[in-house]
Amino acid sequence: MTFAQSGDPVTLVVPYGGGGLIDGLVREVGEKMAAELDQPVVVENKPGSNGIIGANYAASARPDGLTYFVGATGPLSLNVMLRQGLPFSMDSFEPVGTMMSGPLTVTVPAEMGVNTIDELKAYAEDSGKPLRYATLGPGSVTHLFGMVLQGALNVPMIDVAYRDNPSMIPDLLNGQNDLNFSTPISLIKYQDEGSVKILAISSPERNPLFADIPTTTELGYPELVSSFWFGLLAPAGTPQDEIARVSAALQTAMSDEALQERMIKVGLTPQVGGVEAMQEQLDWDKEFWGGVIEANEISLN
Repeated sequence: MTFAQSGDPVTLVVPYGGGGLIDGLVREVGEKMAAELDQPVVVENKPGSNGIIGANYAASARPDGLTYFVGATGPLSLNVMLRQGLPFSMDSFEPVGTMMSGPLTVTVPAEMGVNTIDELKAYAEDSGKPLRYATLGPGSVTHLFGMVLQGALNVPMIDVAYRDNPSMIPDLLNGQNDLNFSTPISLIKYQDEGSVKILAISSPERNPLFADIPTTTELGYPELVSSFWFGLLAPAGTPQDEIARVSAALQTAMSDEALQERMIKVGLTPQVGGVEAMQEQLDWDKEFWGGVIEANEISLN
């Protein structure tokens, strides 16, 4: 008897609270997957501890092909590389497929009068003071990206932690912070109002939604290309035929044009890929973010 015939639902474990942007998109993906699988697909939210609660819940689930983890850069890759003694590791999961990714920005207050990354470097050198940049806490993508930028510019920088993206933006607007790396969709309205200047987006190619904003590569800093991602993983030991079946349903769901348009409108890039594509992303994280962590000797409890 197959799982589809049994009627048991497939559960997608999301390491964030319900009602947010990512949660809503995952639920839409799940609905489209259910149609392909001829089987219910439900979303179970397990927020907390920077994604550790959700990841551990999924890693500990019975590997029967009915539970999958909506992994992401922070909850999976960075946690595993930064924190000792976690109840799970990268080997606790098997890749299933990719879902979406998004770029960061290099953004400054408009009053700074800086328009390019080179001008930012000159500003920092002339001021003689460290650049203050907002992060989502130690070991977050924004924290590590700041370290990459600091190395690329060879200027001193100081990280300032915030609980979430909305709470960090006011301090950028009033000039208390010099830099912000939030997503372009969360900052574009402030640029349109003339409050901030988005110097670059951390993608290799221009984003159609923000076609007037150059990339870090265009400005001569290809080492600043980076992104955050979301993808699907299974508990280790899940039967390969079930992984293949769910991966195929995910790829069909992610190929839906209406769904892709919704992702693009909020500044995300749809990623249609299977097991190999998800594994390539994990390998990239290990090389890129792992290199940043090792070079800066970062470790979290």
